[in-house]
This record gives sequence, structure tokens and C-alpha cells, in this order.
Amino acid sequence: MKPPRFDYVLPRGLEEALSVLAQHGEQAKVLAGGQSLVPLLNFRLVRPAYLVDLNDVAGLDGIRVADGWLCIGAMTRQRAVETSALVRERCPLLAEAMPQIGHTQIRNRGTIGGSLAHGDPAAELPAVVAALGGELVLQSARGRRVLTPEQFFVGYLTTAVAPDELLVEVRLPVTPPRTGSAFLEVSRRHGDFALVGVAVTLTVDEAGVCTAGAIALTGVGPTPVVAREAARALVGVRPVLAAFEEAGHRVAAGVTPDGDLHASSEYRQHLAGVLTRRALARAAEHTGGRGATGERR
Repeated sequence: MKPPRFDYVLPRGLEEALSVLAQHGEQAKVLAGGQSLVPLLNFRLVRPAYLVDLNDVAGLDGIRVADGWLCIGAMTRQRAVETSALVRERCPLLAEAMPQIGHTQIRNRGTIGGSLAHGDPAAELPAVVAALGGELVLQSARGRRVLTPEQFFVGYLTTAVAPDELLVEVRLPVTPPRTGSAFLEVSRRHGDFALVGVAVTLTVDEAGVCTAGAIALTGVGPTPVVAREAARALVGVRPVLAAFEEAGHRVAAGVTPDGDLHASSEYRQHLAGVLTRRALARAAEHTGGRGATGERR
């Protein structure tokens, strides 16, 4: 199929791009990597009057550390994040999730901001940002605003980005010492969207007792689901299999995923619990404290 007719706009700078969006609003769509938008255009599920291509706008990509945050420009290619030594050092959870996004060809073109702004509830990056408590920076001709994941992700394929706004940067807290992380998912084939995915972090003190944890899931709701109760139950206990089993039970009991032709609601719920347990066990192995077996790692 072919896309509908539209006017193509190639702004040379951020100010020009924001001016175009301010002028045309909901009649315009933004082109970043195009891995989601182009299929939608070809199936004529979206029919913008203007297509605003951001690929010549300087300053919207790059990876840096500032004030305890790993800051990633929205136009940074997913493959660049995947291969970044800085990301592996400062945010291992993101580094572990990246290879599970589609295929290499998709990650070569796809952007961090494009995936997040698309808001697919089965995507990996929203769960990572939610688990880490990241910040999403939006900019328009009216100014900037910074949103939490809970504020940013609104529903199925829906975010809080206004028609005249751009997502310009994603900020993730630098991983603290003695913190392990893991990202696990189940999909029918490598490269498919996950039936369920789980992102976790686990921090321990010098005695090997858990001081903080985070669990976020993809594929079990209209937005990333953060299992705060299950994560809080880990604080103050040693990272052992019994604790992870209990967390898995809490997660499974706390989600009510929709069923579809790929998996039933009950199967997704079961996967959520199993993956949580396995991910926590893997994260515990990388904390530098005591692993899931109780032995020094």
C-alpha cells in the first residue's frame, strides 16, 4: 500500500520544527526513525496533512551524563544506545533491554524518542523508563516541561505529548553501587513484540540486604505497569529465592492483562509472575552482595 498525500517539511533547526508544529498542530506528524510511523502511513491508519522530518535537526541526539542522570537525545538511534559503553556502565538495565527491540535493521533506524512517543504497551523502552523512574523532556514554542513516566504514558498508543510538542530528551538516573538489573521477555519469535516483559532493579547494602527495588512490566496493560507493592516487599530482606517467589506471586495477582490471539489473559498473568521471579534472581547475581542462593557472588 501507499501512504496518503501529505506536504513534506524538512526543518533545519529545532526552532523551525517547533514553529511548524505550532502552526499545524494535529494536522502534522513527526518523522524520526519511521519504524512505527511509516507502516501506519502505508496502511492509511494516520493521514497527516504535513510530515515533519526531524532527521536534519541538529542537537536532538547524543548520550551524556549530567548531574547524576544519563541523558539521551530523543533522535539517538537505538543501535547507538545498544553499543554505547557509557550506557552499559551507567545504566545496565537499558543496555540489557536494547538488543531485544525488534531486529538490528530496525534498531539502526529506530530512535529512542520515537519508540517512547509511540507509546506501544508491548514495547521494551517504556517499561525500562518506568522501572528506573526516568524523566521525559518535552519542548514546544511555549517552553519546556518535564514529565514522569506516569504522566507521560496515558493509554494504548497514547502519550501526553501535545500536538505542538516534541519529546527532546530522556533522562535516566545513573545506577547506584551494589545494584543489579535484568530485563526478560517472552515472545513468539525473536524480534516480535513481547507477550510479556519485565524490567527490574535490585540494590543491596554491604550486608547483602535489599534496600531498594523496582519492577515494571510491558504487555500487561495499556501503559507500563509498575509493581510498587511487590518491589516494596523486597526491602529489608535478603535477596533469596523465597523472596523472589513471593514478589512473583504479588505481581501476577496485581495485573489483569487483556487476552488476544497471541496469548490469553491467564497466560500473560502467569508469565508476569514467572518472569519477575527469574529477573530478580538474575539481578541479584549482579548486585555484588549475596545472590539468590544466599552465597557470596
